[in-house]
Amino acid sequence: MAGDFGLQSASGHLTVPEESKEPYPADVEAGLRADAAQVIARYPQKRSALLPLLHLVQSVDGYVTGRGIDLCAELLDLTTAEVSGVATFYTQYKRHPNGEYTVGVCTNTLCAVMGGDEIWETVSEHLGIGHDETTDDGKVTLERIECNAACDYAPVVMANWEFFDNQTPESTVELVDRLRAGDEVRPTRGPNRLCTFKQVSRTLAGFSDGLADEGVGAGPASLVGLEIAKRNGWTAPEGDGSRSGGSAPAKDAPGSTEVTPAHDEAKADKAEPAAERDEADDAPGEEKPGSAGKPAKKATKKTGATPASPATPEVVSTGDGVSGVARETDATADPVDVAPAQEAAPKTAKGRASTVSAQSANVPPDHDASPGATLFDSADDDAAGTDDSDGKGQR
Repeated sequence: MAGDFGLQSASGHLTVPEESKEPYPADVEAGLRADAAQVIARYPQKRSALLPLLHLVQSVDGYVTGRGIDLCAELLDLTTAEVSGVATFYTQYKRHPNGEYTVGVCTNTLCAVMGGDEIWETVSEHLGIGHDETTDDGKVTLERIECNAACDYAPVVMANWEFFDNQTPESTVELVDRLRAGDEVRPTRGPNRLCTFKQVSRTLAGFSDGLADEGVGAGPASLVGLEIAKRNGWTAPEGDGSRSGGSAPAKDAPGSTEVTPAHDEAKADKAEPAAERDEADDAPGEEKPGSAGKPAKKATKKTGATPASPATPEVVSTGDGVSGVARETDATADPVDVAPAQEAAPKTAKGRASTVSAQSANVPPDHDASPGATLFDSADDDAAGTDDSDGKGQR
């Protein structure tokens, strides 16, 4: 299943090579089906296993092949169109042969400011490839990434989704050269070695590679805020001013959530409770007090509530989650600004100017269509104050 790794099809992710539709060898297919059975068994509905199964296909083929799509559709009782719809949505699923290592250069705001754009331009020129393209030796696929989720170490480059922090154009060029040379490369954080694209795809399918607990996950830059909080004795808000109980914090303490008299919560506490309402009133289809001309029931508690206003026609709730019983109200019509009628054949210059917008839809080819002109403009008419039109704007 060799392919031209450097040449991408014009339609990109929307097609797969014809050779990728060739059936799997019997032993490869047997292994795929056994692994797929383990993945599918984790889900109450087997169609939910589609995402990990697509990663499983990539762990064998190096990208989402036509035969991989057929196998996923068969195992999950889906159509090939449904499988392809998912495979073409997520960028981690490749529709053409991917390199052994996917190198992603972050060019989002912070990384770009810190040098991400310069890294991208340098590495792209060095490798002679652009976004989502692969070197001729099949070693490196280069991607321009919107965010690698490691802004505290900007500019950041990822290789098969492992972090390489605080990069420069020179260090990134060295990285891709070592990957192409087959040298052992260790990420800045995380595992002690870098896995290949196929190995990582198997991990994403749900099969452990045993590297999850290796290396540092959160480095010093990620923990600065926590260290500052510890030095200053800052803790999460507690006490009456928060919902967690305990003693009330000092008024000016960091994180204090004191409820002042002007606070909305304080105002809500002083509000009188609503009159008790019969829960049966919420049942749709039942006749409510006051809904058919009967007097409304008075409040049963001494809350100062007044009798209900005359009933309005009942409206069945549409289930929009709004609390209370829906009632129909009289809608007030929006005011409409009605333009005065225009004269068919205006007699004055002012009247003729007012019709320019309507007349401009049918301007004769030889007529002046400038904003200041109308179909009725005539030096003779303006001088004599006469009009010899036929009443339709035509002479």
